[in-house]
This record gives sequence, structure tokens and C-alpha cells, in this order.
Amino acid sequence: MTTRLPNRLPRQLLLVVALAAAVPADASNRLIAAGARVSIARTPLTVTPASEWNRLGARPGRNAEVWTLDGDTLNALTFYAAIGEGKTLFRQADRREHPLPPVNRTMLLTDIPTLLENSYRSALGVATMTIDHVEPTPFAGAGGVHFSYAFVRPEEAIHVRGEGFGTLRDGKLYLITYEAPALYYFERSAAAARQVAESARLD
Repeated sequence: MTTRLPNRLPRQLLLVVALAAAVPADASNRLIAAGARVSIARTPLTVTPASEWNRLGARPGRNAEVWTLDGDTLNALTFYAAIGEGKTLFRQADRREHPLPPVNRTMLLTDIPTLLENSYRSALGVATMTIDHVEPTPFAGAGGVHFSYAFVRPEEAIHVRGEGFGTLRDGKLYLITYEAPALYYFERSAAAARQVAESARLD
């Protein structure tokens, strides 16, 4: 059974939360029951997990939240919902020195992976990141994009694999990413993460 976890974000997002003072969410983590349809960050995006997940109380941004199965450094399912024109995935921590790329209405689906990469490089100090296997795929009841990526956590030398599922609707970005250490943990929880992404709907 999934256990309740300490109120922490994945380490690659800790800097963003600490510096950006993300909008307060629940004071503690919350257990998401299997089979329940859940609204993400009070937006039209909903998902129905087939297994229990822990939703962390801290958020990387106003319209974002993070779920995990086994712990904050072992797997992270991050949702970015209804990110509108001029908005960024994370809250701006250093607008002058490290500005984050904003969402804009002229974006294409194939621009979503690049937006994520540039956001990581600017906000999280990720120096080594690659985007692979970008392909069209249905997502949240609409046309979308699926892509895989990899990066090294700053100062930890831990290789992380990730997958993203995204779409654009009415000029707003909807994106779900799954990340875990490449060695063992990524494959361990990948199927559960993909199931959540495949259940996504825009109501």
C-alpha cells in the first residue's frame, strides 16, 4: 500500500519552490485513492489513477502539482495545467538573470519539449539535458505530443529519465511529466505513470 510521505518536492524542483514561494496548497500531503477522478490544481484537467498516489502539499507553480509513489527522489509525476499566454511552468525566481520561457499562443505541439528543456536549464541549472523520441499522440481527448528526455540532476550526478505528455487547448498548455532515476526506478513506476497520463481529460 502507498504510504504517506514527508512534505517535500523532488530535489530537482526544491530550488524552484524555495526561491519562488509557490502558492500555498494543502498544508500536508494527500493520498489520492485508486479509481477516483481528480481535478488537477483546480483546472479543467482531470485524471483517474488506477493505483494510489501521494500528492505533495508543496507545488512548483500556481497551476502545477507533484505526485509520487515511493518517495520524492524515486519517482515524480508532475502536472502543469492551463498554463496560459505569457505564463511559465515555474514561478520566476530570477527574472533578470535567469528568465523563464513563457507559453504563447503561437506555440506548436512540437515546441512543448523545448519549453520544458529551456525551463529546466534556466530555473533548475540543468546543464546536460536531451530530448528524444518526439511523436504525436492523443492526450486529454485531443491531439497531443509524447516525448522522452534525460538529464543529470545538478550537484548530484544522478542520471534521470523522463517522459512528457502534452497538448495545447485554447492557447493554454497542459503537460504531464514523469521522472525517476534511470537506474532501476524509472522502469519500476513507468507503467503506473503512463496510465495516469492516458486517463487525462479536459472537461
